[in-house]
Amino acid sequence: MKFTQYYLDCLSQASYLIGDETTGRAVVVDPRRDIDEYLADAKADGFEITHVIVTHFHADFLSGHLELADAAGATIVFGAKANADFEFHGASDGEILSLGEVTLEFRETPGHTPESISIVVREHADDEVPYGVLTGDTLFIGDVGRPDLLASVGVTADELARALYRSLHERLMVLPDATRVFPAHGAGSACGKNLSTETVSTIGEQRATNYALQPMDVEAFVAAVTEGQPAAPGYFIYNATLNKQDRALIDEEAPAPLDLAEVLAAQASGAVVVDTRDPISFAAGHLLGSINVGLDGRYAEFVGSVVAPDQDIVVVTGPGDEAEAKVRLARIGYDRVLGALRDGVGSLANRPDLVGRASRLTVGQFEDRRSEVGPQVVDIRNPGEQAIGTIPDALTIPIAQLGDRIDEIDFDRPVVVYCAGGYRSSIAASLLRSKGASDVSDLLGGYGAWLQTTNPTLAILNP
Repeated sequence: MKFTQYYLDCLSQASYLIGDETTGRAVVVDPRRDIDEYLADAKADGFEITHVIVTHFHADFLSGHLELADAAGATIVFGAKANADFEFHGASDGEILSLGEVTLEFRETPGHTPESISIVVREHADDEVPYGVLTGDTLFIGDVGRPDLLASVGVTADELARALYRSLHERLMVLPDATRVFPAHGAGSACGKNLSTETVSTIGEQRATNYALQPMDVEAFVAAVTEGQPAAPGYFIYNATLNKQDRALIDEEAPAPLDLAEVLAAQASGAVVVDTRDPISFAAGHLLGSINVGLDGRYAEFVGSVVAPDQDIVVVTGPGDEAEAKVRLARIGYDRVLGALRDGVGSLANRPDLVGRASRLTVGQFEDRRSEVGPQVVDIRNPGEQAIGTIPDALTIPIAQLGDRIDEIDFDRPVVVYCAGGYRSSIAASLLRSKGASDVSDLLGGYGAWLQTTNPTLAILNP
């Protein structure tokens, strides 16, 4: 058997290629939209990709099942309870897909979503201990899938959490302890709250260490897994819906270069200008009205948190980053990239009237401002982070909710935004400026720097 895990750090997303070397048949599980890596690896190993399997309708990225079906002629497989606009095979509970010596057993494991499945992988059909189980978003390393993402489409968190409890205990934890666990996501994903940085574990390790698998009744489990979940980015429901549709395939061509006049016209017509440079470069000078979401971080996720799926986008990048900026947005179904500003911010050299600069405060400068003008302080971290501690009197609005709750911020007062380290606060501050706030700063080093300065002992206890 050939078993390959592909891990995409910027989305904390794992996909898999499983091939049988005796027959040359292979499957890909939970692929992203840009599929060249799977195709190249399959070709190099002499595999034909016969099936593309998706464990559920993902909310955090647009899966590449349509792309692989088109490029490789693969059969699309979802769980039997899935309902989609395209042709697919609905795998029933207990169904076996044989690649030759290698077999895949489908198990219905609803809870994160109603149609979720897990896949038990055996190198040989009669192996008592499976090689592993691909758990999708049902079981993570250190966590389980959140059951609260579908409230807006009529499925309650309580219903799904109870189904998740049954799936975990009756379908997954009955596997031998040595069975490897291969999840669809790792640390940083908003699909859970306590995901490990590890990308593989075992059933036995999870039984011993995963908080959600400790002995408890279903009522305690529901309370444990629904409490303290991170705010879901706004694009999640859009992706979950789009993953069911027969939508357009990915376009990986670099975005069209646009002159400054064209960008200004697009901006005036409602397009969002996303500046993908790092916060320091952005602060030094940027096109007025643009939003800073750096490529070096969780770029697509945070664009999806502050830009609506139906908005046109123009990107401003460093030299050579245009195609990456576009493809990473395509991974979450944001295909409305009109183009990229030709020559980046260099095109603003003769237009100083269009250049904005961002205020970024050290902790000392922030404390001085607090004593002098009493700015409105906004904490845009997730609820779990805020529970550890906040700056006194801060207004707590997770960045994923900022666009919907922007009316809670008084634009007539100076505003200081902070996160954990400074990446998200630059996004949030630039969003507020684009909406008309005139005096907005963000805190360099975020809450960690503030705590280290004001209470170093507590900072040691809460690294």
